[in-house]
Amino acid sequence: MKNIFLLVVIIISISCRSQTYPLRNFSDIPENSYEKDTNNELPAYEGTWKGSWNNKIIYVSIKKMTNKFDNTLKYYKDCLIAKFKVTDLNGLILFDNTNLADNQAKIEGGGFRKVDNKYSLIYIDMDLCERSGTILINFTDSTKTKLQWSYSQDENFIEPDCFYYSYAPQDYPQPLPNNIVLTKQ
Repeated sequence: MKNIFLLVVIIISISCRSQTYPLRNFSDIPENSYEKDTNNELPAYEGTWKGSWNNKIIYVSIKKMTNKFDNTLKYYKDCLIAKFKVTDLNGLILFDNTNLADNQAKIEGGGFRKVDNKYSLIYIDMDLCERSGTILINFTDSTKTKLQWSYSQDENFIEPDCFYYSYAPQDYPQPLPNNIVLTKQ
């Protein structure tokens, strides 16, 4: 009787298991499925990356997350998350979210784009009055030590309770560079 019960449990668990899709699958993925890094592409992006712009230095730490549930799309996926620290040229820290837990990272991967083969990430920063945007990254060299970073900020409506509501637009905080080449550290 124990063996029959065990066999039934195994059969049910196998049949309930969701289907797995590769990262570069560009069709709809059913709920509870798994978009998996089957070609092991994401580890090349992992590590600390550095670049400078407008008298600032940015350090971006990228990490691969596996089997992460996407609350919007309702499926599991392998993706990248990123945390960053920005300093001025004297080392004064301007922005730093590197100590956040991984599930609170302000930058999360969305996947590879079919059109240009770039990896897409979404940036949402509740600490900066819900600033958000899209980041596209791709390698610029065959050794994968140079990373092209392109950030496009969304048009965010600034609410009156935002700490920089009264600032002139050119004085809004700029935590991320628009276009930069980052070097792997």
